[in-house]
Amino acid sequence: MSVNKEIKRITTHSIREMKVRGEKIAVLTGYDYSMARILDQAGIDVILVGDSAANVMAGYETTVPITLDEMLYHASAVVRAAKRSLVVVDLPFGTYQGDSSDALKAAVRVMKESGAHALKVEGGIEISDTVKRIVDAGIPVMGHLGLTPQSIYKFGTYTVRAKEEAEAEKLKSDARLLEDAGCFGVVLEKIPAKLAAEVTRDLTIPTIGIGAGAACDGQVLVVHDMLGINQDFKPKFLRQYLNLFDEISGAVTRYIADVKHAEFPNEKEQY
Repeated sequence: MSVNKEIKRITTHSIREMKVRGEKIAVLTGYDYSMARILDQAGIDVILVGDSAANVMAGYETTVPITLDEMLYHASAVVRAAKRSLVVVDLPFGTYQGDSSDALKAAVRVMKESGAHALKVEGGIEISDTVKRIVDAGIPVMGHLGLTPQSIYKFGTYTVRAKEEAEAEKLKSDARLLEDAGCFGVVLEKIPAKLAAEVTRDLTIPTIGIGAGAACDGQVLVVHDMLGINQDFKPKFLRQYLNLFDEISGAVTRYIADVKHAEFPNEKEQY
């Protein structure tokens, strides 16, 4: 007799409840079915289908080039794997910074065509009306403040943001605006830990930090960075839990040697 064990899905409501009870929220990026399946079964709370796919999956220098169709491809693969995790998908650059009706169309496409559970957008007051329009349509939105990679050509650098008082005050104001617009959470990237702590205390929605200190309600890392697949990116905030680059490279080297020396396949590995 088989027994079906019910898997309780993490939702945007679950995430907000986690903040209330002081439970930290664990987030990692994911871009494909196989990796997302591992993350989901390991118990990750949120899988972010980040536009960082432009960097780690496609080799672009920035996140700017990735298209909506490409994000839909990655998102659909992750959704098929995730049985428990909340799947949040980045809206790519150019799909929401202009007309809010175009932004809503892009948001609807992601939700309908990928099956995603929520979206993420970068920016504050500049996009607050668009956020409200998307949320009013019934689509959950997560905000993103601080270092916003889609604006890298505006900033010209990936350095820590909001160190000066004026930018810090704007960030705090933007965070409140995003909460008022209906966001269920906000990513805080590469800002001083003290500022992130202030924002976290000020908001009723959870904050997810990346290079923003321990006071945030949760943390997110790019999975390729955390696993040591990407060897070229080692900022101060990154804790590398494995060195898969060397592990995979070593395995491939051994495979090549076995093939070259006719040691693979052996008698037990053929029909």
